[in-house]
Amino acid sequence: MKNAIPATPGAPGVLKPERKPGAGVRSAGNGVWLWFAAPGLTLFCAFWLLPMARLVAVGASGPDGAMAYLSVLTNRHYFASLLSTLALSAVVTLATLAISVMVGLFLQRNRFAGQSVLLAMLTFPLAFPGVVVGFMVIMLAGRQGLIGSFTNWLFGESLVFAYSLAGLFLGYLYFSIPRVILTVVAAAEKLDPSLEEAARSLGARPWQVLLHVVLPALLPALISSGAICFATSVGAFGTAFTLAANIDVLPMTIYNEFTGYANFATAASLSIVLGLITWAMLALARSLTGSGVATAA
Repeated sequence: MKNAIPATPGAPGVLKPERKPGAGVRSAGNGVWLWFAAPGLTLFCAFWLLPMARLVAVGASGPDGAMAYLSVLTNRHYFASLLSTLALSAVVTLATLAISVMVGLFLQRNRFAGQSVLLAMLTFPLAFPGVVVGFMVIMLAGRQGLIGSFTNWLFGESLVFAYSLAGLFLGYLYFSIPRVILTVVAAAEKLDPSLEEAARSLGARPWQVLLHVVLPALLPALISSGAICFATSVGAFGTAFTLAANIDVLPMTIYNEFTGYANFATAASLSIVLGLITWAMLALARSLTGSGVATAA
């Protein structure tokens, strides 16, 4: 039996191997796309990776070493500050979601004159930094604020709560609502009206349609926006700094440790813990929704 002669590509009667369209272009262009990634990688290393590595090293450079990262649990003051921060952020998130769902659904389901102007005004607080928001809270509920002047005229005693957790709650609520309203309006526009019509035809009342049809459809958007609201409230500093008379939240504790006591190791370790809490909340929201959670300033 004669040895088989290997087929020569291009010979008559021999099929050429199938070549996928664009395979050569992709392989040849990979090097070009790497150059597009170079600026982003440079910024990532220069402004996030290296500072974060330095912060971790400083946090473990104190007399307690790496155990400094557990000080937020072992130190009574730090732990109380952490609990206050988490509780305040949770309450702000729940209140923001409740208000934003009602307002967002109303704006999406109703058309009236000046609606676009009203929506623009509702999102106007996004242009304000935290310091300005804190100043507005003082003008509303401070010693010379509108609420204090009105209650003094009405009851003979001024109601002042700007310099407490209640004032900080009001400030956080003020700049959190616009972020969630935009998300709710965008998500509500994608709802299928036929589902609500089917529920009504089966005898469902309006509150049942809202509870069993609308809210489940909005749930991914609410989880994502709620995570952003919670993360923003946990790490917000400008408003707390403006109202920092009797407020004990973790960002203010970090600031005091850094500037007041020059305790760099503790400030760094608390900063890492605060960042991990924020990252964990955003990661949890992403796993629940199955999509990326955008970060908001």
